[in-house]
Amino acid sequence: MGRDQSFEALLSEHGAMLRRIASGYEADRERRRELEQEILLAVWRAVPKHRGEAPLRAFIARVAHNRAVTHVAREAAEPRRQPLDEGAPSSEPTPHDAAETRDMHQRLEQAVRALPLSLRQPALLTLEGFAPAEIAEMLDLNANAVSIRLTRAKAALREALNPAAPAPEVRP
Repeated sequence: MGRDQSFEALLSEHGAMLRRIASGYEADRERRRELEQEILLAVWRAVPKHRGEAPLRAFIARVAHNRAVTHVAREAAEPRRQPLDEGAPSSEPTPHDAAETRDMHQRLEQAVRALPLSLRQPALLTLEGFAPAEIAEMLDLNANAVSIRLTRAKAALREALNPAAPAPEVRP
């Protein structure tokens, strides 16, 4: 199998994860497409260097997150355009259900994008199904740091998605 074919197979298996990672960092549709292309190029260049120390999926996710962080830093220096409408038609049973689902996904994506990078990375990786130990290895952190960041990210997301909810009772 040639490099092009193996890369196509890799994209077939991990492409959705890469698109979700790009979506977690960029709201604007055009800039998200640019980021997706940047991620694909970075993965294309990095895969031959994979030494098997980590699972390929984790390696690819790390490359994608690193490229996305670079993108965010570069974009921070440029003025922001207004995000385009991201709603895509859904095949949900009713229009109301489809609208609710789209709204929930958009609110979650927006809330995740609003997290500081230190919380956004572990949150996105958790949403991709990585375990805290895998995340710790990918981000060069210890497991406690990842757990703390995930706890903070969950609290921030909970607040962003349900700001009217009463705060949980804290006991000493």
